[in-house]
Amino acid sequence: MAKDPICGMVIEKSTALTAERNGRTYYFCSPTCLRTFESPETEIKAMRRRVTIALTGVVAIAILRAGAFIALAAGATIVTWAPIPALPWFTWGRWLFILVTPVQFIGGWSFYKGSWTAIRTRNINMDFLIALGTTTAYVYSVFVVFFPRVLPVSIEERDVYFEVSAVIIAFVLLGKYMEEVIKTRSSAAVRKLMDLRPATAHVVRDGAEVEIPAESIMVDEVLVVRPGEKIATDATVVEGRSAVDESMLTGESMPVEKAEGGSVIGGTLNQTGMLRVRATRIGSDTALAQIVRLVEEAQSSTAQVQRLADQVVQYFVPAVVGIAVLAFGGWWIAGEFPKGLLAFVAVLIIACPCALGIATPAALMVGVGKAADAGILIRGAEILERAQKITTVVFDKTGTLTRGEPAVTDVVPLAGVSEQDLLRFAAAVEAGSEHPLARAIVQAATHRGLDVPAVSGFEAIAGHGIRGSGDGHAILMGNRRLLTREGIDPAAAEKTMAGLEVQGKTAMLLAVDGVLAGIIAVADTIKPEAREAIDALRQDRIGIVMLSGDNPRTAQAIAAELGIERVIAEVLPADKAEVIRGMQRTGEVVAMVGDGVNDAPALATADIGIAIGSGSDVAKETGGIILIKDDVRDVVTSIRLSRATMLKIKQNLFWALAYNSAAIPVAAIGLLNPIIAAAAMALSSLSVIVNSALLKRKKVA
Repeated sequence: MAKDPICGMVIEKSTALTAERNGRTYYFCSPTCLRTFESPETEIKAMRRRVTIALTGVVAIAILRAGAFIALAAGATIVTWAPIPALPWFTWGRWLFILVTPVQFIGGWSFYKGSWTAIRTRNINMDFLIALGTTTAYVYSVFVVFFPRVLPVSIEERDVYFEVSAVIIAFVLLGKYMEEVIKTRSSAAVRKLMDLRPATAHVVRDGAEVEIPAESIMVDEVLVVRPGEKIATDATVVEGRSAVDESMLTGESMPVEKAEGGSVIGGTLNQTGMLRVRATRIGSDTALAQIVRLVEEAQSSTAQVQRLADQVVQYFVPAVVGIAVLAFGGWWIAGEFPKGLLAFVAVLIIACPCALGIATPAALMVGVGKAADAGILIRGAEILERAQKITTVVFDKTGTLTRGEPAVTDVVPLAGVSEQDLLRFAAAVEAGSEHPLARAIVQAATHRGLDVPAVSGFEAIAGHGIRGSGDGHAILMGNRRLLTREGIDPAAAEKTMAGLEVQGKTAMLLAVDGVLAGIIAVADTIKPEAREAIDALRQDRIGIVMLSGDNPRTAQAIAAELGIERVIAEVLPADKAEVIRGMQRTGEVVAMVGDGVNDAPALATADIGIAIGSGSDVAKETGGIILIKDDVRDVVTSIRLSRATMLKIKQNLFWALAYNSAAIPVAAIGLLNPIIAAAAMALSSLSVIVNSALLKRKKVA
């Protein structure tokens, strides 16, 4: 089974109409839904024409009826006040027949076309119910006017229901038209993203600059991007310097400085200087294409609560036809044929499960689109459902709450080693490591102009430190556990270490040739927005935990500055996932926030993984929520927006189910005029769309 992304109808994949977009197959219940998906603006124009025809017919009927009332009040009849000689032949029913027939077959043509597809594919849809109901009223009225003797009713009961048919078609078309207009505006996020990529690019080929279609760019080709032009594909800067506006992808308003060696994202706007860039990713591999694909997949995903509703809809439509037939038969047996006919039409019209089908897609379209505008990618409805249940958010410290750019703050020599030698030896063994702390030590040595010796026998000891040989010495650098394991007593450095750690610094011990040589302390700065994010989560009554590989004193000092009470220190990278599992075993629903690559196991283990600062590497992320910007406040925004979107989905489903459950019995017992049923059905779908669109205005930051 699949769901039509336009109307939400559940359909069989084998018989549905299909369309391909960005390597994904979409399934449709009718040609109208397919056309709306492929060309929403064109379909809206066609729908506007059909609405105009239908409303013109209904207005003409209203004018004719008003004229008849005025004439009757004056003592005339429709025959005496109409000016044409052949008028006596034209009874009231024939006038209505002339006015309603274009509405029925031109205005309502899309319903007949969709019905034929429904019959052919065995997927009974809304078009089928509308067409069956209005055609029944229309055909019965034709028989009353032209073939009255074949009907099993007395002359007194032979009313015509042309108006019922026309007004139903007009109401439903108007409702669908308004629905599509709102949905088109609400789903602007994907179209806006798709429109970012320029149509052409300037490429250097055979030493000359040529303009080519953007889809013809090849990897490693050099592109020339002038100020004011969009960058056509993901690339690396090979020449030039400029400020690039990435706000359309990241939501970050400030331009980003780009220079030689920097990476640029396709679809972003070059502002100040000319750049030469080398293409690194093209087509569906670009960050823009990945983001579009993620947003589309999220918008077409299905929440668990919606899947239950979909199962109801599968049996709902055939059941409605059965109820309509039973209502008709019951009234006919009771001698009330006209009333049975009206009940039949009213049940078919009122029971259209449109609101039920679009309850989730409508809210997802707005919520996921709003998130994408802010540089937040939510992978789907399941993530939204989990987000509303989150009790705890776990932050990895480095690069999430702190900048991830530490600097050396203290060099404390011991055992007669000079400060310069201590830093030289430390930089020698750290030169082979990619850890942020290692880079800080190497940069400190470089800035001081020290001669760093080459190292052999380099070995990284996970969770402890590193070792190597340089300048004829065996060098060991790491935490207390490493030195203790190697038989070196760190007690002489304990007091100094403790003092540094209380200040929130990471203090590392260095041993040379088996002797404790000194301490090097490195500190990372807390992101200025981190405290604001923590306070907002606490305001939302969500528990906060900080994970750190640092020793307890350092971790506690940073946590205290941020106002975090729960801290788990000295956690090895491989153990983060187990910490998450431990929390889950105690009943906590956990969101893990961290680096999408380094923290992948923990992100995958958590109920929701939130990967922060992903930039252009969207495809690598294992998180259910991906934050393109490196702003920890987006964690709060993503959770609040997820909860708000899920609340809208539940409101929509409740309204749709309540409406159908209450209206069908009322229609079946003949207490609901089909015209009112049509208006109620159109308003129910429209209310779901409007309720979802209100999400666009909700403040969640």
